[in-house]
Amino acid sequence: MGAGLAGGMGGGMSATTPGIMGKDLLSSCVHCGFCLEVCPTYQLTGDENNSPRGRLRLWREEAEGKIPEDKWTDFYTSECVGCLACEPACPANVPYGHILEQTRHTYVEERRWLPKQELRLAAAAVARPKFFDIALLPARALRSLGLLPHPLVFPGATPVFQSTAAYAKALMERHRPTGPRVALLTGCLMEALFREINFATVRVLVANNVQVVVPESQGCCGAFQEHTGISGVKILREVNRRAFDGLGVDCAVANSAGCGLSLGKTLEGKPPVRDVLGFLGEIGIKPLPPRSGNARVYVDLPCHLVHGQRSTIPESVLDATGYRWEFAPCAKECCGSGGIYNIQKPENAREILAKKSAFLNKAEGDPVILATSNHVCMMQWNSARSAGLVKRPYDVRHVIQLLDSPEKNPQ
Repeated sequence: MGAGLAGGMGGGMSATTPGIMGKDLLSSCVHCGFCLEVCPTYQLTGDENNSPRGRLRLWREEAEGKIPEDKWTDFYTSECVGCLACEPACPANVPYGHILEQTRHTYVEERRWLPKQELRLAAAAVARPKFFDIALLPARALRSLGLLPHPLVFPGATPVFQSTAAYAKALMERHRPTGPRVALLTGCLMEALFREINFATVRVLVANNVQVVVPESQGCCGAFQEHTGISGVKILREVNRRAFDGLGVDCAVANSAGCGLSLGKTLEGKPPVRDVLGFLGEIGIKPLPPRSGNARVYVDLPCHLVHGQRSTIPESVLDATGYRWEFAPCAKECCGSGGIYNIQKPENAREILAKKSAFLNKAEGDPVILATSNHVCMMQWNSARSAGLVKRPYDVRHVIQLLDSPEKNPQ
């Protein structure tokens, strides 16, 4: 649907719309079309309005008063996955992610569209870490027993009561590593439901002589609010600035690509934020022995790592797992999770995942392991099983878990 039709359904333009981020920024797109090839929603629909340059055009024309506020503009804004694949593809260096984030916040503030009610409730919950942790205690208990059959919840024996902060403190006192000192971002959902990944992260770091500090006053990184457009990001960022300030660490590390990207915006280099796998690659990780058997690992790269942080998972780190591994087909393309996109737009997310996950049906290996470095991506990959997209057995793991050997790592 072109701009003419897009302008045919609206009312008067909001007084705040032109000031979302300034006309100059909205006009920075040179209309080259390189973003079309990497945009998942354009690839699904073939509709240029459903692409980065199409959205930028709609936002700009609305800001300039050429079209009024319009339901189609709202629709195409909500269709965006937020994968950021368009940013590295853009020769004009348009900061699309920043523009999208500000537009989402403006639209929610003006009630042009609202996230689903369950997401609004979740946003309120993650902003209160202690409450969120207690609220999900029953879910942790059920998951630790293998009794939480939600399509997005991948299996894992997660600790129910002990926090990552307490666990890290105990390991530090027991093993007293002397190497680099890092502060670990535990995350809200990761800590509340998938904390075995945090525990594995602590074990791997300590096993590689890294000192681990877990700021107990830290909170949600704000990524959830960025994805939904819900208010409160500034408050959450200020909480984490205080929590990570003055710790005397070399860097902060994150084991979730999306959370790491958001924390990087918050701390602005004080201290620098690193993906934990990239950090391990830099310091020189101790390799595990080669794994026996026919297991094969297929590595997928989270969008907010490869496009947002412009980083990757070092091959030296993947070699250190001891597994035979290779990058999954289309490893740099979005799996459809998009933070909360698979909840907001489940049909689109399923179609995106269908293309990505098809190879697993014929993949070599026994067992087949799909590994990535973002728990939300892990949830999306796990849903390929319940959705019937992958009909053979496979495991979903975080790469840090593959580096975590009970025989080699401290307990």
